[in-house]
Amino acid sequence: MGDQAKADAETEKQVEMFKVKKLIKNLTAARGNGTSMISLIIPPGDQISRVNKMLSDEYGTASNIKSRVNRLSVLGAITSTQQRLKLYSKCPKNGLVMYCGMVLTDEGKERKVNIDFEPFKPINTSLYLCDNKFHTEDLNELLMDDQAFGFIIMDGNGTLYGTVQGSNKEILHKFSVDLPKKHGRGGQSALRFARLRLEKRHNYVRKVAEYATHFFMDQSTSKPNVQGIVLAGSADFKSELARSDLFDPRLLKVVIKTVDVSYGGENGFNQAVELSADTLGSVKLVREKKLLQSYFDEISQDTGKFCFMVEDTLKALDLGAVENLIIWENLEIMRFELRNSSTGAKSEVHLNKEQEKNDSFFHDPETGVELEVVNKETLVEWMAEHYKDFGCNLEFITDRSGEGTQFCKGFGGIGGTLRWKVDFAEMAGFEEAANLDANGDDSSDDDDDNDGADDYGFDDGDFGF
Repeated sequence: MGDQAKADAETEKQVEMFKVKKLIKNLTAARGNGTSMISLIIPPGDQISRVNKMLSDEYGTASNIKSRVNRLSVLGAITSTQQRLKLYSKCPKNGLVMYCGMVLTDEGKERKVNIDFEPFKPINTSLYLCDNKFHTEDLNELLMDDQAFGFIIMDGNGTLYGTVQGSNKEILHKFSVDLPKKHGRGGQSALRFARLRLEKRHNYVRKVAEYATHFFMDQSTSKPNVQGIVLAGSADFKSELARSDLFDPRLLKVVIKTVDVSYGGENGFNQAVELSADTLGSVKLVREKKLLQSYFDEISQDTGKFCFMVEDTLKALDLGAVENLIIWENLEIMRFELRNSSTGAKSEVHLNKEQEKNDSFFHDPETGVELEVVNKETLVEWMAEHYKDFGCNLEFITDRSGEGTQFCKGFGGIGGTLRWKVDFAEMAGFEEAANLDANGDDSSDDDDDNDGADDYGFDDGDFGF
């Protein structure tokens, strides 16, 4: 149950991140007249009253703007921001993000935009800007992956332990050490000196390994509390630590890279982060690759427990057969909800950009009546809202990896692994036959008066229709 709850939380987080990405994209594209677009971010624990006072001061300042049109639109934006703030008695736990202003639509008309939401994780920036565009740079912080990576920077002078999480670096602990060097004093003592030197080095490696277990292992679950560990250093100590029996094997499993740095301590930490940036970024890609690889395995083994393209995937969802729904986050397919105004019948169609231009999709095939568009949104957004209704897990993928590109280009950017085998060709055959049968019933009532059998001497019942 714990694993299932964890998977659900992970999916929820992915959906939230997708929504923020979409919001950033829409807000960045919006433009307005004059400087009447307000971007406001309140960090957790801040006072709403302080922000209200600041807005009142801004209102006073804005009253002095010479251009009448600009002055009125700025004052209007500040007023609607103040009205929105009245909905909150205190700042939410994760802070508050607010965008208010007049936006120019594609037709050149002005439209009022008021957006306020509590982000899905704390946003530690304070921002107030009045401009001719919305400022969304600080929202990118929410999209930083909150997977933490551990760093051990170890050389002959000491060791530093640190973690990197998104753009946030933190030093957990550091200590220095004084190890004896090799020296040329010969005679009787040479062996003793060499033995003492090896003993001190061994004790140093043991201490580093013990601290690593202390900082990077979660004692309650006995699992590492970081996504991966990078070993760095200027001498051979880092390799010695990895080879040593003293280093916890559970941590050794998550060592993702060993890098050579020119310095120890904090400078070495910064250099190690730079050198391993590609690897840290690719950890998410590795997860994506694994997911798609298991999907491609189902196809190559021809188990029948897979679906791809919009039509088949939606059929499988309706059957409740989809276990993992995989969808490309930039899939350009729109979902239209249509209504026939004369009969009141509702239908939905899923069209790409080319098909949208074709008028025939928006007309009733039988009567030719033009259908009214009740709702229009991207299929990805609709899936993000409704995936729970179908009892499946949702996985967003990118086209940055080879497998991702193959999935987007070759499999239509949407598909999934199924709980049981579904034969889509057979389903399509049944539907076709059912449609033919329905049409046949209407047209051939007078032909079928010869004892209920057709030309071949079979009853319709024999076909199971």
